[in-house]
Amino acid sequence: MKITFLGTGTSQGIPVIGSKHPVCLSKNYKDKRLRSSILIEKDQKNFLIDCGPDFRYQMLRNNYEKLNAIFMTHEHQDHIGGLDDIRPINMKKTIPIYGLRRVIESLKTRFFYIFSQNKKSNIYKISVHELDNYKNFLFVENLKIFPLSIWHGHLPILGFRIENFAYITDASSIPIQTIQQLKGINILVLNVLRKIIKNSFPFMLSETLNIIQKIRPKKTYLTHISHTFGFHEEIETQLPKNVYLAYDRLIIYG
Repeated sequence: MKITFLGTGTSQGIPVIGSKHPVCLSKNYKDKRLRSSILIEKDQKNFLIDCGPDFRYQMLRNNYEKLNAIFMTHEHQDHIGGLDDIRPINMKKTIPIYGLRRVIESLKTRFFYIFSQNKKSNIYKISVHELDNYKNFLFVENLKIFPLSIWHGHLPILGFRIENFAYITDASSIPIQTIQQLKGINILVLNVLRKIIKNSFPFMLSETLNIIQKIRPKKTYLTHISHTFGFHEEIETQLPKNVYLAYDRLIIYG
C-alpha cells in the first residue's frame, strides 16, 4: 500500500497570504504546505481522504488521473472545498463518497449542482454512503476500512484505519475506544493535537506524543501543520525516535 501526502498544512496552508512570518518566507520546500489530504494506492486503485481546495493542483503535480473512492473526515472547507474538481475524473465512472450523514448533507447543500437529479445536465457521476452506523468495518474495492470516532472541538468527525495504517487529522481529542481500535498498527498519521485555548509549541507536541505513546504504532507521521509550529528542520530535531514530520509529496508504504 502506497501513501502519498498530497498536503500537510492547516486551513490556510503555508505560506499564508500576506504573512511575513519566517516560516511563510522559508525557501525550504518542506515548509510549503497545501491543505491536508492523502492518497492511498493499492492494487492499482486510488483512494482519497479529504478533497480540499488544493485538490486540483495536488492531483496534477503528483500525476494522478483517477479515483476509486473518496473518504471525508468532516465538512470544513479545507477538507471538502475541491469537490467540484473531481469532474474530469468521474464523467464516465461513478465515484463513491463516504462520510457521516451530517457531512453528506452538507455536501449536498454546498455543492447542490453536483447532486442534481436532472440527469441531462448532471455531468457528475457520484454515489454517497453514510458511515454513521458502521461500528466495525466495511469493504471498499476489497480495501478494509475502519471508520474512527474523533472529536474536533465539539464536532464529531472521522478518522480512518485501513489495514495497519491510520489517518487522523483535525483532532482535538481522541476517545479511549478509538485508541483501543488503533492498538497494533504499523503507521499512524496524526495532526498536532490542539485544545480550544491557545497553547505553546512544547505543550502541543507533548500532548501529541502522549497519544502516540498510548497507541504505540511502529511509526508516526505528523500532519496538519501550522506555520506557527515552526520550521520543518527544527521541529524534526525535537521529535523522538520513529516520529516524523510529514511534508507535501512525501511517499510512504504501509
